[in-house]
Amino acid sequence: MTAPTARVAPGLLLALFATAQLMLVLDVTVVNVALPDIGLDLGLSRGEVPWVMTTYTLCFGGLMLSGGRIADQLGPRRMAIAGLAAFIASSALCGLAQNAPALLTGRALQGISAAVLSPAALAAALTVYPAERRQRAMSVWAALAGTGSALGVILGGVLTAETSWRWVFGINVPIGLALLVAIPALAPASATTAPRRTIDLPGAVLITGATAGAIYGLITAGTDGWSSAHVWLAFAAAALLVGAFVRMESSVKEPLLEIAMFTRRPVIAGAVLMLSATGLLVGAFFLGSFTLQHAHHASALRTGLLFLPAALATVTGAHLGGELLGHVRANVVAPVGFALAAAGYAAPALFDGAAPLVLGLAVASGGVGTLFITAFTAALGDAAPAEAGLRSAVVNTFHELGGAAGVAVLSTAAGSALVAAHAVAADFSHPFAVGAIVAVVSSVVAVVLVPAVLRPAGTGGMHH
Repeated sequence: MTAPTARVAPGLLLALFATAQLMLVLDVTVVNVALPDIGLDLGLSRGEVPWVMTTYTLCFGGLMLSGGRIADQLGPRRMAIAGLAAFIASSALCGLAQNAPALLTGRALQGISAAVLSPAALAAALTVYPAERRQRAMSVWAALAGTGSALGVILGGVLTAETSWRWVFGINVPIGLALLVAIPALAPASATTAPRRTIDLPGAVLITGATAGAIYGLITAGTDGWSSAHVWLAFAAAALLVGAFVRMESSVKEPLLEIAMFTRRPVIAGAVLMLSATGLLVGAFFLGSFTLQHAHHASALRTGLLFLPAALATVTGAHLGGELLGHVRANVVAPVGFALAAAGYAAPALFDGAAPLVLGLAVASGGVGTLFITAFTAALGDAAPAEAGLRSAVVNTFHELGGAAGVAVLSTAAGSALVAAHAVAADFSHPFAVGAIVAVVSSVVAVVLVPAVLRPAGTGGMHH
């Protein structure tokens, strides 16, 4: 199927869908800096505060595969618009919340809306680009995957310091409404395909439960430690649900997910790259934020601003990675990206001071930017339009899992340093060293796993 002819420049449409995606990525980390104010204002208990973050991540990551399949069946443009409208309404609910139940309900609805909007937005963006120019769309998405996390910390600090925590959510409303007017007016209707008659609801329930269980286990490991019974119960439940899902999908007439997709090397490579790269990036921001505030006594606002070099480096890395993939083998680009991440982590592990930390974060972020574009290109480069939404959802699900895993592993490595009354930079050397080791191991895995050449559909297929 050929991409529909756009009435306006594809670049403008890409900017619109990318802005919608940026709101979703921002909402994972923008709340971080505002949490103390939210807890104080709404009288949240110590147990309720983490759920302001976790509820969104669980619903977003857990429902993404179902959202991707729905986008493929009902049309990505239509589902992007529906998801955007729901995200605006749920953001308003969060901004107006007067108590914990109202805020957590709003966060759950935000996550559900994001799970519909995110895969649909990328699939819709890809449809307006011919196959040979998809690299540009994926480079933009790769940059968003990283910069959104850094910009969230910056924006959260500015909004909380200068206005009120309510604007952390409220800012989505005017931006979202502008997009809700522009996208239907400018984006072409999807080319007509015969949609499937049924959606595999039992499969959707099983894979949602499995993904949510894995994310919950990782988040709980980060807060309660790996020895917690809750952690292993969550992982056991996730494993059982995955097993049940695989059995069901092999027998139903119209499965939610073709299990054979995960036997394709490029898809596996894209998922693994996204998991490791996001873990390293979110882990670096997590550790960096604690180190700057606890050991170097930076304010929340200054901490946010010190993440600017990392945000710019992610964009640069994604752009350079996109250019390199046209000339250099992918199984060279990916290991080099991990090597940069390892060097970035090594800087604060070996040297005290804020400068080595900020420089290290920027180097690591640049490396991760190249990994994000390689992951998107591997998983989506040869995707037919009928499965672009689902492939997008697979990559984005591993993005959420990676973020939770990065925080879980590195918070365990940091241990008591995270809550020490008088922390010093040396207290964080060990977790940064652990991050460097993870990056080196990932580099070795990438040499073996990543295909040598990634080519978009329509340019000769994908070579292994």
